[in-house]
Amino acid sequence: MSFDVLIIGAGAAGLSCALVLGSAKDKPFAKDKKIGIIAHQKTSHLQTALFNNVLGLKPGTLGEDILKDGTQQLKDLYPHVTQIDNEKVTRIEKNTDGFRVTTNKNEYSSKVVVIAVGYTNLFTIKGLENYIEPHPRAAKEKDRIWLKNTDHLVEDNLYVAGTLAGWRSQFAMASGSGAHVATDILTLWNSGKHTKVHDKVIV
Repeated sequence: MSFDVLIIGAGAAGLSCALVLGSAKDKPFAKDKKIGIIAHQKTSHLQTALFNNVLGLKPGTLGEDILKDGTQQLKDLYPHVTQIDNEKVTRIEKNTDGFRVTTNKNEYSSKVVVIAVGYTNLFTIKGLENYIEPHPRAAKEKDRIWLKNTDHLVEDNLYVAGTLAGWRSQFAMASGSGAHVATDILTLWNSGKHTKVHDKVIV
């Protein structure tokens, strides 16, 4: 299966990225784009999170509910975004058409890849070893990592979002990072014209 953009990871950053990209479906530059997300969530820090300090979330909101509701939101609002469940990425390789992404079950090709998995030293995706460095904003004793990048871009058409991009483990930061990457991709598709997507109340 081939994609224009494939997002790896469905935590706060990955889901935010997918939602923003999906919401651009009626834009001429995005309407024919194939978007996919490998919705692996088992290692997301949201699984055990409790939120009292996030704008817009009811105090006491559970991270595991955000994960469940977020994937359903994506499915309900933007069904053209392909959700790939129960697969874990094992390798990413660059090729002439973009990237080949290998999981424990299948292989995919994509022109653009967004990596939005956690920042633990248990990172196991082969092919990215040259970009792994100690995380610049985490306590040294936690042994966290990041993929070295410039403004979320690891190399041409390879993006990283969330904590793995070097941000702290804070829900709003991870979500914003995913949205940031999505708008960068939309800008790329829109011939370099800065692009964002907002829904507005019609009055």
